[in-house]
Amino acid sequence: MRVLLACLACLMLLVGPRAHAQDVATLLSPSKPKAPEAIALADIPGRADADERYAEEVSLRAARADPLGRLVPRLEAIEKSVADKNGLFAYGELRTLPVLRLESMERHWKFDARQYARWRADMQGLVAPYAQDAAELALRRADWDLTRQGMAPDSTPAALRSRVDAVVARLQQAEQALSSPLAEQIGLGRRANLLAARIQAGQQAVDDAIAYTDRRLFRTDAPPLWRVKDASTLRQDVADSLSREVESENSFVAQYAAADVGNQRLLQGLQLLLLPCLLWVAWRHRRRGVDPAVPVATDAELRVIRRPFSTWVLLSMIGVLVFEPNAPLFLHQLAMLVALVPVLRLMPQQGRRLLGPWPYLASAFYLLQHLAVLLMASAYLYRLYCLALATLALAATCWLLWRSRGERFAGVAGRAGRLVHGLAWVGVAMLLASIVANVLGNVSLAEMLTSGIIESGYFALVLYAAVTVLDTLLRRLGARREVRRLWLMRRHGGNLLESLSRWARWAAVVGWVVYTMVRFRIFRPVYDVGKAIVTHRFEYGELSISLGHVLVFCIGVVLAVWIARTLRAMLREEVLPRLSLPRGVDNSIASLSYYVLLLLGLLAALSAAGFKIGQLAFMFGALGVGIGLGLQDVVKNFVSGLILMFERPVKPGDAVDISGTAGRVRAIGMRATTVRTFEGADVVVPNGMLLSDKVTNWTLVDQNRRVDVDLGVAYGSDVTRVMQLLQETTRGTPGIADEPAPAVLFTGFGASSLDFAIRAWTQRFDDWSTIRSELMQRLHAALAQAGIEIPFPQQDLHVRSVSEDLLHSLRRGPATADREGHDDGR
Repeated sequence: MRVLLACLACLMLLVGPRAHAQDVATLLSPSKPKAPEAIALADIPGRADADERYAEEVSLRAARADPLGRLVPRLEAIEKSVADKNGLFAYGELRTLPVLRLESMERHWKFDARQYARWRADMQGLVAPYAQDAAELALRRADWDLTRQGMAPDSTPAALRSRVDAVVARLQQAEQALSSPLAEQIGLGRRANLLAARIQAGQQAVDDAIAYTDRRLFRTDAPPLWRVKDASTLRQDVADSLSREVESENSFVAQYAAADVGNQRLLQGLQLLLLPCLLWVAWRHRRRGVDPAVPVATDAELRVIRRPFSTWVLLSMIGVLVFEPNAPLFLHQLAMLVALVPVLRLMPQQGRRLLGPWPYLASAFYLLQHLAVLLMASAYLYRLYCLALATLALAATCWLLWRSRGERFAGVAGRAGRLVHGLAWVGVAMLLASIVANVLGNVSLAEMLTSGIIESGYFALVLYAAVTVLDTLLRRLGARREVRRLWLMRRHGGNLLESLSRWARWAAVVGWVVYTMVRFRIFRPVYDVGKAIVTHRFEYGELSISLGHVLVFCIGVVLAVWIARTLRAMLREEVLPRLSLPRGVDNSIASLSYYVLLLLGLLAALSAAGFKIGQLAFMFGALGVGIGLGLQDVVKNFVSGLILMFERPVKPGDAVDISGTAGRVRAIGMRATTVRTFEGADVVVPNGMLLSDKVTNWTLVDQNRRVDVDLGVAYGSDVTRVMQLLQETTRGTPGIADEPAPAVLFTGFGASSLDFAIRAWTQRFDDWSTIRSELMQRLHAALAQAGIEIPFPQQDLHVRSVSEDLLHSLRRGPATADREGHDDGR
């Protein structure tokens, strides 16, 4: 059992110091371990062979495998990265670093933590088989030990006793073979736990330094500018710190590129596909010129189409920010710098009228702000540089505001102009505060305000140019004939493009707000407060729920409904009509797909909100009780809907008559079916009625409909001639089918006519009433032309004389008249 205890100790080290014993037991054995049982004498030979084979397999795996061969180099790489960062700065020195450098170090520590988490998961996956083998060997040997203890020397054959001893010895050898890899795993687990503690300590130190820097924003951290002395002295320690920072940043970039984490491959693939597409669009535009089928391109669209390389560079740099949010901060800053030229080249004329020369000034200030790192070795020169940069930015902003007021150019009017003006005045106030803070000695606040104004302004230009490019590409894509033929574009083309453009603009606004909050050092406190509100749990008895769970559930349900509806519409309108399916099958497939996606989306939303699917058994049990008590009709209609979708006795588009309701089936849902009557009303019929009641389906198999016309001709007409004339007229009527052939029947002798019946068929069910009207019109004209009369009902009235006495009685009263009338009758 010592090997089993060693295995347990190894697992405790691997799962971390905070793991519970229950988790270890679960990893060892998914099911509850059974107690040792003695083996029956008759089963000893077969069980011994099986256990010896298993012991041999375990020994071979332990001898040949090298489970830690790939894990040790990875762990050493993480240890080296952690050691390098711990050796750069002492705990107190971190508080002297710029906040951007601290944020970069924070990303580096998080990168190491993610790498360590991946290593830990791989380690647990490799250790689990050995742990399971050790546990299985211990259980089997316990059975054999119990069997050996119960054997009586007098009543048990010696061959069986020796066989039992041999199996126990073989199992012990297999356990000894596992000792070596388990010992290596225990040692590696100890190193991993120590590394995890170092990573956590490094992250905490950087977090403390960032919090200290944020608190220092409202404190005076330098003497007033007029009291500063030794302005020309360069601090060698600051220069050495800068060189170490650059070296550490380069190491982080190299590690990130070698780790292949995040969406690097996806981003590279999109970049490789995007450039040929942009070049093809530009070539096609130059070759075809003005296409009458495509709307005339605006100035913004022409800039994007004619400058594919600038467009590609801008979108690629935006892709770095979007797809790799955890990349080194140096890569993000480099992407922003590379995007500077494309932003200026792709700025539309409308933006130039709105902003004037601000894009060029903002780009210049952004470059100057990043050049300030060259003067950080001298605190005095760096402070003067920040003061001069803030003063220049203030002067440029005031000049732009004065220029816009004096020239009254187009950008001043409208909502966008008022917004730009308002932001410009906010920038003026912050730049004034930065200058005052720098002069009075609050250099940290001054640096934050200046860099925040400049970087947020430049980032707004980048996002504006990116949204313009995306909007242009979407519109040009939507103008393509191949795209316009799609059902989605035919139905919702304009609204869809407008919605995508609107979402892109909102995403840009949200991204700019977040970036600005980060630059002005208010994102962390706002995020912490929001996180505390969202994660706060409301508990009532055993029920525990948070606002975050509710939000996640609501968002998951909305996404599930949207995805299900979109897929159902695409299946009905675009995919299924292209397939050779029987009528009604496409509706069943689309409807079932819709409800399946809704169910899966609901389960996914519940799971994302923190509910375990297995814990929903109580709810399903309560639902079963509710079904048994009062939801029989709902379940009946639901099951009937499933039967209707699979058997398809009624399909959308069928003409039906349900309990006196005649119309066409519009949609078959899971609970009810909607019927559009011929009078224009929508009737909701429960699905259970479609299966339990008598339903007349006129179009179940085909669109045939019999047309019946009854008429009569005058007595004396030639019956044979009349039947021949009716037959010919019926056959010549448009819409009357040749098969089955029309039939003319002589049905009888009426009171005033010879009666005939016409039985004809049409394959156009929707027009059968119009065809019947046309047939009756032709029959009337044919009979009139042949001189055959269609009689109308007649009745002969015979009048006889009445005596004078009866007339006199009628004048006296009805009773006397009746009595005298009876007397006359006698």
